[in-house]
Amino acid sequence: MLFAHDTECALTAAAALVNTDGREGEGLPDVAALDAFFAAHSYSGRHEHTKTELQAVRALRPRLRRIWHTEVDEIVSIVNGLLREHRALPQLIMHDDEPYHLHAVPRDAPLATRMAVEAAMAFADVVRSGELRRLRSCEHPDCDNVLVDLSKNRSRRFCEAGCGNRAAVSAYRARKAAALHP
Repeated sequence: MLFAHDTECALTAAAALVNTDGREGEGLPDVAALDAFFAAHSYSGRHEHTKTELQAVRALRPRLRRIWHTEVDEIVSIVNGLLREHRALPQLIMHDDEPYHLHAVPRDAPLATRMAVEAAMAFADVVRSGELRRLRSCEHPDCDNVLVDLSKNRSRRFCEAGCGNRAAVSAYRARKAAALHP
């Protein structure tokens, strides 16, 4: 494991959240989609199931997306801004059969606040570890998704949306076509 478990979960969730706003259309079209996202990424605590909460979560995406497309000083500015804005106070917490991990806002804070702070704390670990090169854009030409490369050898190139399979199929077809017409 490269980072602590909660950091890896927060990084993965942040990338997934950013990717809900892409070329494929709105990935969080309604409260039900936010409910599914909440469950898929094992969030706990307050969840209001409202349009206002959905809008607040959607509003976080552009700030997080900038992290993948900027330099370290701007990343630090975004992270510090999120932490200040939400009055983050890191504390070790244990809940839901999870070992001790960091929370920086109460579990009853609004979902968008918790998502923002958890992501900011995770990105702080990435910066402190000198591992910014693990934050990447998908290499498939038709995709604008982001990813977090948590592989040991830093070899992940494609997002979770099936781009790796599409690239492999394209490469296979190109090899077959080249073999037919040498």
